[in-house]
Amino acid sequence: MPPSVITPRPTVPASRRPPSPVAGGVRERTARSLRYAAPALLGYLLVRLLGLLVLARWAHLKGHGVWPTLATSWDSDWYLGIADHGYQDHLGTRYDSNNLAFFPLYPVLVKAVAGVTPGSRASVALLLAVGFSLVAAWGVFAVGDRLHGRRAGTVLAVLWGALPVGVVQWMGYTESLFTALAAWALYAVLTGRWYAAAALTVLAGLTRPTGIALAAAVTAAGLVAAARTRAWAPLAAALTAPLGWLAYVAWVGLRVGRWDGYFAVQRLWRNTWDGGAGTLREMRELLAYDRTPQLFLVAVSAVLVASVALYALCLADRQPPALLVFCGALLVVVLGSGGVYFPRARFLLPAFPLLLPAAVAVARARGAVAAVVLGAAALSSAWLGAYMLLVWPGPP
Repeated sequence: MPPSVITPRPTVPASRRPPSPVAGGVRERTARSLRYAAPALLGYLLVRLLGLLVLARWAHLKGHGVWPTLATSWDSDWYLGIADHGYQDHLGTRYDSNNLAFFPLYPVLVKAVAGVTPGSRASVALLLAVGFSLVAAWGVFAVGDRLHGRRAGTVLAVLWGALPVGVVQWMGYTESLFTALAAWALYAVLTGRWYAAAALTVLAGLTRPTGIALAAAVTAAGLVAAARTRAWAPLAAALTAPLGWLAYVAWVGLRVGRWDGYFAVQRLWRNTWDGGAGTLREMRELLAYDRTPQLFLVAVSAVLVASVALYALCLADRQPPALLVFCGALLVVVLGSGGVYFPRARFLLPAFPLLLPAAVAVARARGAVAAVVLGAAALSSAWLGAYMLLVWPGPP
């Protein structure tokens, strides 16, 4: 790996360093790595449990059930439908009704695991999402630890769990699975594990449309590394990374009988590229002309503005190119879409490297200051998550 691709991490005492990747067997290395990441995983778990408690209390007061809210609402129902009945075989003309817009890896996993375990597919889907969220938090910590040390990695994982729409991480959605794949793929790039990076990116490309952003990051990093080192592994990763996303897009085209079938499906969901004009128009209407803007839409707008500002900080900090390309491509895809406005904050949930400047700042702050910042983030995430699911009338 060329020096420009990897940012050196601070010197860490030997007793606190992560386990060597060549010491011991796979099981032993995994156990040691988990113990090393334990503070980050515990902090993440506490944040999400707080969110669950607030949601449960609020749902009880409104006479709602927590399980159906998390497991069978909105997009969760689409994924369960695919797991139960598969994909439809035609394009159609109805808006918001074609399930080919949803990528296949998550419903395939739900169907496979439900086939060998007790319980409903909805319960399996929810448990998988929770499990993947912990794997994602572990990967987020690993990236932060690699770049800035254990304390910053721990804060990064906690901040990721305390995002305004963090409740989605424990819903039957694909954000947790995609973030897990993205975090570990980026970590693999940072550590020169090119074949692992390629495999994880192919899986991510079968998980969400934004898998193309991760593919762009791995491809760009692989091409740069191959040009500088003349090695085969980064070149193979660069060429392989987009194959998952491309495979699903091509399959949809074959299924509906037209080369642009996938993009035609997206148009039926009102997702078209307009270079960001729709995003700016919605934001202007909401913040400048709407006298009584809905709270959730204001929060979404705040997330979008903050994401752009954080990306500027990431550029100033000279983050590794793979992270910059991933977040940059994700911002281009999300902000440049002319589709519905309200899920934009959720679409940016996997962009955890945007939180690195804040994580480093909090990690360097005094303990009391760090506790106040993280506590405030956790409480606001818990409240907004419950509001989003129980008061806001649309999908998250």
